[in-house]
Formats: sequence, C-alpha cells, structure tokens
Amino acid sequence: MEENSTLVETLPSVRGFISRRHKMLIDGKMVDAASGKTFASYNPATGEVLAQVPEGDKEDIDRAVSAARRAFEGSWRKFTPSQRGQLLWKISELIERHADEFAQIESLDNGKPVAVARVADVPLAADLFRYMAGWATKIEGNTIPLSIPGGGYFAYTLREPVGVAGQIIPWNFPLLMAAWKLGPALAVGCTVVLKVAEQTPLSALRLAELIQEAGFPAGVVNVVTGFGETAGAALAAHPAVDKIAFTGSTEVGKLIVQAAAGNLKKVSLELGGKSPNVVFKDADLETAIPGAANAIFFNHGQCCCAGSRLYVEKDVFDQVVQGVAEQGKQIKLGPGMDLSTQMGPLVSTEQLDRVCGYLQSGRQEGAKAVIGGGRVGDRGYFVAPTVLTDVKPDMKVYQEEIFGPVVAAIPFSDPNEVEAAANQTIYGLAAGVWTRDIGKAHSMAEKLRAGTVWINCYNVFDAALPFGGYKQSGWGREMGHEVLENYTETKSVCVRIR
Repeated sequence: MEENSTLVETLPSVRGFISRRHKMLIDGKMVDAASGKTFASYNPATGEVLAQVPEGDKEDIDRAVSAARRAFEGSWRKFTPSQRGQLLWKISELIERHADEFAQIESLDNGKPVAVARVADVPLAADLFRYMAGWATKIEGNTIPLSIPGGGYFAYTLREPVGVAGQIIPWNFPLLMAAWKLGPALAVGCTVVLKVAEQTPLSALRLAELIQEAGFPAGVVNVVTGFGETAGAALAAHPAVDKIAFTGSTEVGKLIVQAAAGNLKKVSLELGGKSPNVVFKDADLETAIPGAANAIFFNHGQCCCAGSRLYVEKDVFDQVVQGVAEQGKQIKLGPGMDLSTQMGPLVSTEQLDRVCGYLQSGRQEGAKAVIGGGRVGDRGYFVAPTVLTDVKPDMKVYQEEIFGPVVAAIPFSDPNEVEAAANQTIYGLAAGVWTRDIGKAHSMAEKLRAGTVWINCYNVFDAALPFGGYKQSGWGREMGHEVLENYTETKSVCVRIR
C-alpha cells in the first residue's frame, strides 16, 4: 500500500458528527442506552477507535418496540398513503443533499472506498426510498367473484401492514441495507425497530437524524445500536414484534428463526451465498474477465452474492484465470478515504481472522494461490485479492462462504457437469453466466438454482429488481414489488348483500 497519495479531506460536518456523543433514536428522541454503556466503532483502515456509540440491550429494545406499537396503533395510522410516500421521498432528497457526508461516513466506518460509496451505496439508497415512495399509494386489494349458488355476496381483499417490524441489518452495505429494510416497511404502513450492525453503526445514526428532520411521527422509526447477542436476540424474540427481517449469515439466520418461533412472527431472511460464476469458451473474454474479477473483488468480496466459485471451460481456463489474476494485481489497496484506493480493508479484525483462516485452510488442503493469499501490511485489516486454483469440491474454500476477496477457479469441459457443480451447494443466492450463445445463456439461467442470475454482467442492482435466495440463502425477496409481501397481510372481506 502506498502512503499519502490523494487522501480526501474529511468534511467539517463529518468531523463534527463522528466526534459528537452518539445517541439512538427511540420514540422520536435521540437517547443514550438505558444502561449508560457505550462501545467502540473502529476505523478498519487503521484499527483505531473511530467513535463510541450506545450499547443498547433488551431494555432499549423493549422501549423501542413499545414506541413502535404506540405509533402503529396511533399517529401513523392517520397518515394517508400519499403522506407516507411524501415522507419517503423526503428521505431520498435528504440523503442526496448529504451524499458526500454519507459517503465519507461509510468509508471511515466500513472501510470501503469513498469514491465507490459516493457512486454506489449512497445513490442506490436514495433511489430505493424514492422507488418505495411510489408504492405507498399502490398497495391494493382485489374484488373476488364467489361461486356460491344464488349469489348475494360481495367479496374483496385488503392488503394491510403487518404491524411492528423488527429489522436487523449487516455491516457490508450499512446505509443501503438500512434503506432496503426501511423503505418497503414504511411504504405499506408498518412501524420499525431497526437494529444496526455493531461494526458499522454510524451511517444509520446519521440517517436517524434525517428521519427526524423529514417529519416522521415519534415511534414510527426507532434505531438501536448494540450487539447481536443482546439487542438483536431480544428484538428477534420480542413478543410484541409482528415481523422480523434479517440480512446476514445463514448461521445467524437459523437462530433468528428459532427466536421468532415464540409468537410465530413473520420472518424474511436474506442470507449467505457461494455463488457460481460460469464462463464458457464462447464468451466475450474482454468483458468476462473484468466481469469475473468484479464479481469477487467488489466491496472487498464482502458481498453475499459474490461470484466466489469461478467455473471456466477448459479451453480458456488458463487465459481467464491469468486475466482475473492480472485484474487483481492491478487493484490498489488502501484506506477508503484515499481517492486512488480501489479496495479498502475488511471491516473488522474478526473478519480479517476469518478470511485469513480460510486462506490457511486452502493452503493446507492443497489449493494454490495464483495471486494474493494473505494479509497485507500490519496496520488495518487488509487482505490481498486472491485467486485460488487446484481447488477440490471437498475443500472448505470451495464449500463455505469466505466473505472476502477470494475466488476459487475450477475448470470444466461439459455444460451438464458445470450445471450440477454450480448447484451443488447449500446456497442459492446468485449466479453468473458468460456466453455469446443466447440459447445456452437462457438454458443455464433456467437450470441454476439461484434467486438472481446475471448474464454477461454481474452485481447489477436496481430498486425494481427483486433480490433474494433459494435454499439456505433465505426466505422472501428484497426490493421490487415482491418485497411488499414481506410487510403486508391479506384480509378477505365477505359481505352478504341480499
């Protein structure tokens, strides 16, 4: 890593925000944790403490859920769909107004390049709120003709908000994941308790201030900082929560399901992945090679949909692997606040240890690192972009989600063989296919057991495009009109009219 090149000067507003006494949003007020405890949020580029935030726990969750319940049964019900849409639109405008500020907060707290956050995370978050603002006035039921002899009945359905939604978000896209969760829940008329990732709490706390500025009634949105084992667990198990939505690891997702069983609250889960990315020999390699590199190296590989299993047809295997390796070599590692940085650090020391542990396992089991293979430097949580070959299906690096910039490259010769291999996983979140043959492309898209299949592209997201997984990659969908199902109940009404 090079020192000092083009560091961005931290905005005065960001310096002021980072250094202030941080508080959570509960019942329309910014408050300390009931216990008075705080915990540290770290700058992953340096490993140094960035800020202290409230350590919310069960008592704070209780306060937040009570506030959300009062708002759902009171002030929020009085808002028309149009008024809800206007508030969501206002949030999108406020995010755009503070876009540079949010990009710097994300970079400092998460580690991602500020330039990437400015063109991806922040505008996508604003767009999500704007998209969901449009749906607020379009939550519609149906009239249903009944086949009862003699007639005399009028029947229809209503789509109603499920109630109080508990939402738990991860640390890889802090602001964007908050938007993915808050937007649809608020659009349909739910109230929310949002528990943010302990590693990256700051952008959600800034968003909480803008939610206040936008004019949401007290208790409609509550934002709690704290640890998963305490605050997160209390929210998932809370008997007054009607719905829990979680994004994170499959292992924790299973714990969420168990905790939610007490009152059988509705559950949606967006979980892990080990996504196959298939390159056929007839692909446009000038596009496929950088595409495959982007599929795994974007956001430092800390993407649930990362293309971490790269299947390449044998005739072009060496060319593609060398091409992806060359792309990885050219990536500049550095602090996110450096404009020349293309890949920042991993988010935490725990994540650094996890990824390095997988790399050690891969070496011990016989995998070969074409590039990378370990930590870079001794300050911050940096790991080199890594391409592994000689990977066998029984290796941990082949089977398990690493959540770092590590791709396992595997050759194949038979399309049927690669189809079976691609689907041989407990996950089913995403997949990629690279080919000039349109029939082959659509055939593979049909056969792959994944919630999203990208053809001749990767990591393309839009607020209108549903996202979610098959198998152990989750339940339900984020974004698009399908996400509204996560936060609504359908009521049938039948009236005797004669």
